[in-house]
Amino acid sequence: MVQRVTYRRRHSYNTRSNKVAKVKTPGNRLVVQYLGKHFQRLLSRTKKRVSRAYGGVLCGCCVRDRILRAFLYEEFKINKRLKDRKSKK
Repeated sequence: MVQRVTYRRRHSYNTRSNKVAKVKTPGNRLVVQYLGKHFQRLLSRTKKRVSRAYGGVLCGCCVRDRILRAFLYEEFKINKRLKDRKSKK
């Protein structure tokens, strides 16, 4: 029969920070040892970000929507000015 082990820390979810290994002790008990995270290569801040406006803040679709909205708003203002000039004449 398989021996069961329990987590020794607070949360019981299988997350990156909560990885465990089952280890036999010299007293023939099965215990849990927590494993550290495997870190990736250290990168500078500029390499972690995308080289566009709002790079680390907004996704590409959100940036596109924002640019399109600003463009359409400017077009709307221009058309409004033209209509006002035509109505005054």
